[in-house]
Amino acid sequence: MFFENLNEISRIAGKCGTAIFVVPNSIPVKIPKALTIEPENKSIITIEQIRRLILRLSIKQTSDQYIIIRPAEAMSEEAANAFLKSLEEPKEKNHFLLITDSPSKLLPTILSRSEIYFLKQNWSTEAPIEADESHKTLAKRLIVAKSADLVTIAEEITKKKEGVRDYTLTILGVAIEILYKTYLINGKTIFLDKIPKFLNAYDNIARNGHIKLHLVADLC
Repeated sequence: MFFENLNEISRIAGKCGTAIFVVPNSIPVKIPKALTIEPENKSIITIEQIRRLILRLSIKQTSDQYIIIRPAEAMSEEAANAFLKSLEEPKEKNHFLLITDSPSKLLPTILSRSEIYFLKQNWSTEAPIEADESHKTLAKRLIVAKSADLVTIAEEITKKKEGVRDYTLTILGVAIEILYKTYLINGKTIFLDKIPKFLNAYDNIARNGHIKLHLVADLC
């Protein structure tokens, strides 16, 4: 899903328990009275920060509370796993806004429990997508694959013996990021048009859908 104006963020977030907003790091995002969690040591958001946040939010809220986590990918693995507990037991008045320019860096389990919104704005970035080369290779193959090739690629992906679901979600997340950034750089809507299919496949697989089936059926 896309939004065109930063002023829309608070309205969108108000309808969600957790929303991921893909916004360039150079663009400020401000919501009045929002609680903002940022790296304390300029590199990571620690589990201690998330624990303090969870404790603060355990107090009953009488009005909507907006919590901005930026950059969301700066959460350490421990912090991200602790944050997941808040997503599993959401409170009606709490609205989490995860701001990132690299959604593929987030845990697949966080992505699967969140609504994802891309800023549809004509800006370009040359920042590389930070992912394993093998993930990027498979993601690119999925993007350009013809229907007849999807079965072969799906079989290759699902050969992994352990963690195949998270592995597949990571590849799809990288593919979504590639499509998004490619569209922003060259403006060709062919890349934009592919994103909903990949988001649909991601969502279905994250909900324990049959991996091979959705890689083929949703991406055709």
